Amino acid sequence: MSNGTNSRRTKVARVIDKYELTEMGDQLEAEWTGQHGERTSLRDLADEFNEAVLAAALRRTGESPMEYEISGTYQTLTSDSSTDATRARRRLEREGIDVDAVTSDFVTHQAIHTFLKQDREASLPADNTDLPERKIESIEKLQGRLAAVTESAIGSLASSNDLDRDDYDVLVDVRTVCPDCGSDLPVGELLRDGGCECTM
Repeated sequence: MSNGTNSRRTKVARVIDKYELTEMGDQLEAEWTGQHGERTSLRDLADEFNEAVLAAALRRTGESPMEYEISGTYQTLTSDSSTDATRARRRLEREGIDVDAVTSDFVTHQAIHTFLKQDREASLPADNTDLPERKIESIEKLQGRLAAVTESAIGSLASSNDLDRDDYDVLVDVRTVCPDCGSDLPVGELLRDGGCECTM
C-alpha cells in the first residue's frame, strides 16, 4: 500500500527518510499483517526498526554493520545496565557515531503502530479462525514459552553446579477442574467442547 498523503508525517516516516531505509515501510507492513506467514508483534517490529537505524548509522561512518553484533549492541544500548550501555556508547563514539542523535531516532511500538495506520493506511486481515481456537493457540504459545524458560533455567543451574543434571523432561499441562461435577480436562479440550460433563 502506498504511503499516505497526510501533511503531518509520523516519526517513523521521518526516520526512514533520514536514514534512507527505503524498503522498511513495505517490510514493516508485510510483517505486521502477516503477508508472508506469521504476524510480527509491534514491539518486535520496533526493535527491528531501531536495529536497522543503528546499522544505517554505522554504514554512514564507513563501518560495516557485519563487524558488529547489531542486535546485541542495540539491546545493550537500551538495557538497564548503565555500565554495559556506557561501554557500548564509547565503542560507537570511537567509530564516529553520534550516539545521542541515533538513540533519539529510536522509536516505540506505539510509533510503529501510528506509522502503519496513518502513513501506510494498513490494517490487519480479518481473522477467520473461531474464537476458541484463537484462545487455545494463545494458551499453547504461553505453555511453550514457559517450558522454554524452565528448560533454560535448568540448563543454567546445572552449568553452575546448583542442579545435578540438565536433561530433565519439562512438561507444562494446563488443566481445568469443574467445581460441580469434578471433571478434570485439558484446557484445550474444554474450550473446544464448549464445557464439561455438566453441559454435555
